[in-house]
Amino acid sequence: MADQPDPIDAELVEDDTSAVAPATDYTDAGVPTFDYVRDRIENKAATSIGAQELADATPEGRDVEDQFAARERAGRDKLEEIRRRMRGE
Repeated sequence: MADQPDPIDAELVEDDTSAVAPATDYTDAGVPTFDYVRDRIENKAATSIGAQELADATPEGRDVEDQFAARERAGRDKLEEIRRRMRGE
């Protein structure tokens, strides 16, 4: 017969993970956990970004963006005109 490895002496141990209490969003003192707060912030940021992308994808959203850009240009032009007058040009 071929050489067989020696048997390993092992001890059976019961799974103790079921004894751990499930994680909650708040501590016993009523304070939100770091993971809960981080998840809420990330969710709000993702929702905000998604809403902005959807708004930009609509014709109305593009019209608002164009109006804002036109207003910005008009404001810069008016400011430059005021500066030229103050310099006496």
